[in-house]
Amino acid sequence: MINSRIYLASRSPRRRELLAQIGVRFDLLLFRAAPREDEAVSEAWLPGETPEAYVERVARAKAVFAAGLFTQRHMVARPVLAADTTLDLDGEIIGKPRDEADATVILGRLSGRSHRVLTAIAMARGERVEHRLSISEVRFRQLSADEIRRYVQSGEPMDKAGAYGIQGRAAAFIEEIRGSHSGVVGLPLCETALLLREFGYPL
Repeated sequence: MINSRIYLASRSPRRRELLAQIGVRFDLLLFRAAPREDEAVSEAWLPGETPEAYVERVARAKAVFAAGLFTQRHMVARPVLAADTTLDLDGEIIGKPRDEADATVILGRLSGRSHRVLTAIAMARGERVEHRLSISEVRFRQLSADEIRRYVQSGEPMDKAGAYGIQGRAAAFIEEIRGSHSGVVGLPLCETALLLREFGYPL
């Protein structure tokens, strides 16, 4: 039996809330700099890379990078959980908006259409790394320019893949969801529970 605590390598308050929701005991393991600024955890979309391969690669890289911090920081080694979420719109990866203008463009593209939300989770302990992938389909109703403008002005889209948060105001935009609600938020709880069990976590 492993230690009954894990590390969560994420700055996302939503992922913390979801992990706590299923009774997982964890400590935060944060990178001193944003992981995307470290070459070992590059979030650049590689040529020819599918959205599935992209999100799995980034999640695994985050978990491996975080696990490597144990030695540097003289920490007790425990399993570390990391995740990455991205949107796939017609084969194109849609990440977090660069600014308000970018958020406005993204939401305009999502309006009245379906897209896929992919969240990969990865767990690392020692040399072992495992991952799982959750894919959901989300359909937006038609949005007016004024709705988009007001939503962007709320600030909610700015740190979220696809420029919206299903757990926030954007829930009013969503006509249909097929898949994992928690996966769209950023941590698919079914897959997370199964991955934790693989590592012997008592759930």
